[in-house]
Amino acid sequence: MTIGVTGATGQLGRLVIQKLKQKVPASDIVALVRNPAKASDLGVAVREADYDRPETLGPALKGIDTLMFISASEIGKRLAQHRNVIAAAKKAGVKRIVYTSLLHADKSPINLASEHLPTENEIKASGIPYTILRNGWYTENYTGSIGGALAGGAFLGSAGEGKIASAARADFADAAVAAVTGTGHDGKTYELAGDSSWTLGDLAKEISRQTGKNIAYRNLPESEYAKTLEGFGLPKALAAVIASWDVGASKGGLDDGSHQLSKLIGHPTTPMPDTVREALKKQNA
Repeated sequence: MTIGVTGATGQLGRLVIQKLKQKVPASDIVALVRNPAKASDLGVAVREADYDRPETLGPALKGIDTLMFISASEIGKRLAQHRNVIAAAKKAGVKRIVYTSLLHADKSPINLASEHLPTENEIKASGIPYTILRNGWYTENYTGSIGGALAGGAFLGSAGEGKIASAARADFADAAVAAVTGTGHDGKTYELAGDSSWTLGDLAKEISRQTGKNIAYRNLPESEYAKTLEGFGLPKALAAVIASWDVGASKGGLDDGSHQLSKLIGHPTTPMPDTVREALKKQNA
């Protein structure tokens, strides 16, 4: 069985390739990437597959049995890009698609659902057997801001007391590998989230505990948080959507207690304090 992995040079994609190589021969894996030069260190076959250039997708998907379809990263362009991939997969005779969607995409208050849910429906309409992995938030989405929090003495956000059932990116990579290499997943949609939930206030307390510094959580109105992110150098549109995701979290968009992720991967998800510890190690290295 030949497994193709899209977005293989991204942070999740690299982990998926690495973990797949522990389960199946490297010769059975194909990295599908926009820029093949960036994939030379993956240790598997590499093919150019540009979501925006359908002419690259047909040749890239030729002979692929299972497609690990990691969603595109360009917000606002993704649905069109995803349609290109699905159409090419159908034409190339791909036998199965495993797609990374968004937690509770059918009811999420987070605007990313507006591209993920239609993609899920397009995959189902294609007639290709599928598995939908509705990924929750990576803990790293927040621990990436620890440096700024330590510098400024506060962790900023707009999530209020919203519970976030996150897991480490590696846990979601394990889920992708389990779905791709295991059996009994066809036609299934999994809601994937961490075993325990926490608030941004809890995160600030954990950073304080591990660093010995007093880091408070400052909850800002959405518009103020967006302006603050802009002040840190983020593009205006990106700052606005990041702030809106926090508001979505305040409405329960990132919480889930079903434990489907740990059941799928066969081990508990990585606790938030462990990911904080790793982030601090990297920062101090």
